[in-house]
Amino acid sequence: MGWNSWNWHGKKDISEKVVEETIDAMVAHGLRDAGYRYVVVDGGWRDTKLGQNGELVSHPTRFPGGMKRLADYAHARGLKFGLHVVLGTHDCGGDAVGSFGHEEAHLRQFVEWGLDFLKLDKCKFEPGWTEEAVKSTYAGWSNRLAHCGRDIVFSLSAYVYRDWYPDVGHMARTTYDIRSRIHPGGAGFDDAVPRENHLSVMAIAEQNNEAAAFGGHGYWNDPDMLVTGKQGLTDEEQKAHFALWCVMSSPLMLGNDPRVMTNAEKELLLNRECIAVNQDPTEQGRRIKVDGRTEIWAKRLGGNKVAVLLLNRDPAAARAITLRGADVGLSGKWKARDLFAKKDLGTFDSSLTKSTPAHAAWFLLLSGL
Repeated sequence: MGWNSWNWHGKKDISEKVVEETIDAMVAHGLRDAGYRYVVVDGGWRDTKLGQNGELVSHPTRFPGGMKRLADYAHARGLKFGLHVVLGTHDCGGDAVGSFGHEEAHLRQFVEWGLDFLKLDKCKFEPGWTEEAVKSTYAGWSNRLAHCGRDIVFSLSAYVYRDWYPDVGHMARTTYDIRSRIHPGGAGFDDAVPRENHLSVMAIAEQNNEAAAFGGHGYWNDPDMLVTGKQGLTDEEQKAHFALWCVMSSPLMLGNDPRVMTNAEKELLLNRECIAVNQDPTEQGRRIKVDGRTEIWAKRLGGNKVAVLLLNRDPAAARAITLRGADVGLSGKWKARDLFAKKDLGTFDSSLTKSTPAHAAWFLLLSGL
């Protein structure tokens, strides 16, 4: 759990001052105490070229104080610090700042700076990636980090699930980027057609669900950062989006601006009951039923409990969604609790039906009796 700068600030609008203010806001608004501990600076922190000895160089105007200073700033406030780094020779914008061939020098920098999180982006490699090279390069970084003397979360960003991810990293992207405020048109909830490989919430969820069986046991699939706040989704779409990421056991990496959260956004992101579903390590939840434009997603929890999402993908009309206990392995009587409202709904012995507004969801916790 944490925050990543990309979805809100992109490459050119991020700065040392913005990161410091974000760290302060995460503490002041309770995000740190709710579990959002990692502060990750994505693209934009580097200069446009490496140093004369192949070392990474902070951008001279946006980050004049350097990365160790920011890491120290985060650590002093009870947070952890991470960076976006490039696996190949160039970043996604074409700057020759990649770590390929400079791995040992960059690793020494990461340790000296005090990094706690490394997002390693596949981006560009000249003369071009092969699958064998992608695997061996990521595996090499995994081995280096395991023996570097620091506890660093290793996040792989290579846009599609590969069966060797669980052996190499702690988390790995399963999709291209989610659309956010920095993209034309902003975030979208449910359209299947990507815009230059930038995907809607539900397109991301569909792809991430294909790898559901492989999440768990210290490795988690990453469907990209959240797009809450004023990025293009309605309040109800944001709730459904957040609940989906909780059910899918996704790393909850905020992609918002914690300095300017609305009350509704704060209430959603600080919902401890939803977070508890996300953090339960039993499995990655998955979609279990589709009925026209409605879906049911579920995640088994410990203690004979199941988290269930009743989701209406219809953009215009409310739909009734019926959940049967047998759908999620509950027999006899069971209790249901509304996790958004933090309210018990009563006891049921076979099914419950909820009228669900357009592009909205019910997020329930079921407990067997």
